[in-house]
Amino acid sequence: MSDAPLTLEIEKLVAGGLGLARDERGVVLVRGALPGERVTADVRSGKGVRQGTVREVLRRSPDRVDGPELPTADLAFASYAAQLGYKRAFVEEALSRIAKLQAPVGETVPSPEQWHYRNTAQYLVTPQGLGYRERRGHSAQLFQGDPLVMEEIAAVVAKLDPERLDPAGEIAFRASRLTGEVVAALIGTGEPRDFLRASDHLLDAGVVGVSLAQPAGRRFSAGVRLVAGESEIQESFGDVQVSINATGFAQVNPAAAGLAYRRAAALAGRGEHAVDLYGGAGAIARHLAPQFRRVTVLDTAAEALSRGRQDVARGAAQGAGEKNVTFRQGDASRLGDIGAEVLVVDPPRAGLDDEVRGEIQDSTADRLVYVSCDPATWARDVGDLVRRGWKLGEVTPHDFYPQTSHVEIVSVLDR
Repeated sequence: MSDAPLTLEIEKLVAGGLGLARDERGVVLVRGALPGERVTADVRSGKGVRQGTVREVLRRSPDRVDGPELPTADLAFASYAAQLGYKRAFVEEALSRIAKLQAPVGETVPSPEQWHYRNTAQYLVTPQGLGYRERRGHSAQLFQGDPLVMEEIAAVVAKLDPERLDPAGEIAFRASRLTGEVVAALIGTGEPRDFLRASDHLLDAGVVGVSLAQPAGRRFSAGVRLVAGESEIQESFGDVQVSINATGFAQVNPAAAGLAYRRAAALAGRGEHAVDLYGGAGAIARHLAPQFRRVTVLDTAAEALSRGRQDVARGAAQGAGEKNVTFRQGDASRLGDIGAEVLVVDPPRAGLDDEVRGEIQDSTADRLVYVSCDPATWARDVGDLVRRGWKLGEVTPHDFYPQTSHVEIVSVLDR
């Protein structure tokens, strides 16, 4: 339920890109506000901290710019320089508030591209056009253009007639900056033959391959089948080429991710054996390969491990490749018999659970490179490891997601 609009002074921006303000009833978090602004906001009452959205900006921050109003771009109304500063502050606050540590945080490494950087997109298919899923529901927010996705995806989308995508309910794309190619995945119930008309339409629009994914509660967990063309394309991430597809996990901003992977490899140093936990298709591990005699990738995702093995084999067949990288399916909480001097972790947003932190503590490693997409869970884990005797070294935010409040972190801890 919404109360009457409130007039609020915004103190700072907090994780999620929300402006923090206070009144006599306590804290209010306001979407669409910047530090130093005075705004009127529509605020909802409910359990927990009250939240609202800006109705009018009464005193404008010098960092405010005119940006697109999209659910995927929750900081597009701030200048890019300001966004980088806010993201550094998110990491600093998590470190002090959650980890209870005082340690220097580096300047945020900017993305090489501020717009049109995303190599992937997933949209609802409606008779009126493609749309984003609304933040608080399942209805579609239609759009005329998506300024975050690579131009190659935008060019395909501009040629599509949504009625010819029937019976798909959603569609996902993945593009390559390296080759300029785009692959698509239709999401809908049925057999591949039921989607041949939609597939032909996509191929005519410029994609090089179309797959079919059944709807599932967990994204793409019900299986993916090729309908026509290619299932994978090649992309560069830093110093390596990686196979990517429309449904498997890969970082959405290859240029920015490549900078972080190079830095992670530099922090890892040199030695006999490094293990990349949650290593997926091995993009980080392959950056470690020149510096270690052996590198092991550990992950639970068979699809990603298979892509990684194929990428390494392809490189070896071409006279390059990393012959010292091996891929192993397994859980990060079962490190056990893998002796290593250096561990690299790039976990999901939930971070490292207690069992994994215990395995790290009991491992032979004396250095841990921690790459994270969530300052809160990263800070929780770092705080616990420091209390177990580790020392936090370099902490550097990286911007993989310009125009949004998301931030990546590359950090290192030593025994």
